[in-house]
Amino acid sequence: MPRQPRLDTPGALHHIIGRGIEGITIFREEADRHDFINRLAKLCHERSIAVYAWALMSNHFHLLIRTGIQPLSTSMRKILTGYAVHFNRRYKRCGHLFHNRYKSIVCEDDPYLLELTRYIHLNPVRAGIVESLNALCDYQWTGHGVIMGRIKNNWQDIATVYSYFSNKKKEAVARYEAFISDGITAGNHTEQSNGGLFRSADEWAEVQSLRSKGIPIPSDERILGSGEFIQRLIAEAEQRMKETLRLRKRVPDLKEFAERITKLQGINKDALMTGCRSQEVARARKIFCQVVVKKAGYSGAEAARFLGVSTSAVNRLANEDELPEVVMIISC
Repeated sequence: MPRQPRLDTPGALHHIIGRGIEGITIFREEADRHDFINRLAKLCHERSIAVYAWALMSNHFHLLIRTGIQPLSTSMRKILTGYAVHFNRRYKRCGHLFHNRYKSIVCEDDPYLLELTRYIHLNPVRAGIVESLNALCDYQWTGHGVIMGRIKNNWQDIATVYSYFSNKKKEAVARYEAFISDGITAGNHTEQSNGGLFRSADEWAEVQSLRSKGIPIPSDERILGSGEFIQRLIAEAEQRMKETLRLRKRVPDLKEFAERITKLQGINKDALMTGCRSQEVARARKIFCQVVVKKAGYSGAEAARFLGVSTSAVNRLANEDELPEVVMIISC
């Protein structure tokens, strides 16, 4: 059966897995890992992607990212092709470095953003590379230590992960740590198959059972989420990509988007960044979140900093039913 095309729309959450060809080691030395991370960081600084979780193992890697305006295939090509070329030069080898194409699963944010963050960051513990959760905090080849505040980098999106636990950093870190610890004590209550398809075993068994009885049910191995999410994602993918093409030549900055939206709504642009709760201002904020996060590829954390609100508030507004003004802003 021919493989299906990748699903990719601006703002989609992806779990990505890449493996070395024939299981070979793709990270031999620290220099290799730094090379890979520098390429990943560059894309984050360019706002091509946002990275929530990551882990570099010896012969494979895991990434949990959200795409921006740039297609996922372009971003991954910049990382993998450049890395493979330099790897081959360093070790005087030739030929392919990675096994086939990387795996990419589009995921529904809730509950999979947190579940996959925990799964990815616990990989070194489960593989015996680090001995304990405390040691994982100082292990520099996953994003766990960054979220815990023990390791610093300026490219990983930790604000989005914090927003699921608390608006206060110290409390968010403590709750995140407890969440990760629960993952160790509880063991694997989810099943990973097909190189990264992360589902409840019972849920997938039910899908297969219903299908065997001739009962249609939405499912797609490229997607991790509810049936409603799967249907919506497939239906919207083509339309959202068409809208993105209008923005691709030049993506307005957040200030310009704010000016367009407040002008359309007939309110003062400064009102968008205040605590005003009038109906007009609330609607303008919702339009702003839906345009910049779901259409223009900005992260929820960037939009939150601009508005002076929490990341969770931005993500909630961005994922509510789309307002008709959104199309007008994208089109102008």
